[in-house]
Amino acid sequence: MTANEIDEAPSRMPPGAAVPAGESPAKAALAWTHTARFLTTASRLAELPATELPEIAFVGRSNAGKSTAINRLAQQKRLAFASRTPGRTQHINLFALGPKDAPDALFADLPGYGYAAVERGAKLRWQQVMADYLEMRRSLSGIVLMIDARLGATELDRRLLEFIAPRIANGAVRLLVLLTKADKLNRRESQAALAGMQDVLGGFTTDEADVGVALFSALTRTGIDDAALTLHQWAHPAGG
Repeated sequence: MTANEIDEAPSRMPPGAAVPAGESPAKAALAWTHTARFLTTASRLAELPATELPEIAFVGRSNAGKSTAINRLAQQKRLAFASRTPGRTQHINLFALGPKDAPDALFADLPGYGYAAVERGAKLRWQQVMADYLEMRRSLSGIVLMIDARLGATELDRRLLEFIAPRIANGAVRLLVLLTKADKLNRRESQAALAGMQDVLGGFTTDEADVGVALFSALTRTGIDDAALTLHQWAHPAGG
């Protein structure tokens, strides 16, 4: 992916991490995502801090509900800035999670892509920053791709999936696709959206790949617990 290129079926979810006795996995995972706090912002890859912490990137089209989903997962209203004008985010924003004196993971909110009203030169710059990050960021351990459940995978979404395919297929990076705005669909449409996305992801099926897809709604909380469990598992693979 260059700067020019980004111009009744069950959900497949990895299991949650182990949690202290007496505490539900979902509660523990949500308590962890709630610790998210702003760390830094960068307009290019070289400005990001070097880290050994696992980094989970959130990416999607500018109107897919990415920032809203991050805020809902963190149970905070304005952790990630959700502009009324899609396409305004021009930087990579990092958020630290875990104890304040010893964070154990980072969330990365990447610029949205595909918003036609954004000036072309600026759009290409943002897309190149995102491409550089997804291809070269060594600490990247997971990608959460937000796709509008009503639209399914667009051509731009498919290009992004093709770009990250090598890192997903060899198990270097995990992938979770959240079909956002699922509250806008009825049951039949929801199942069709899941099945269609699973077909798209069929090319990622390898022994090493860790790929999931689920319905998600910030409004009705659909998928919130399962998504938090998955991200917690990614950051604590040994159940820590």
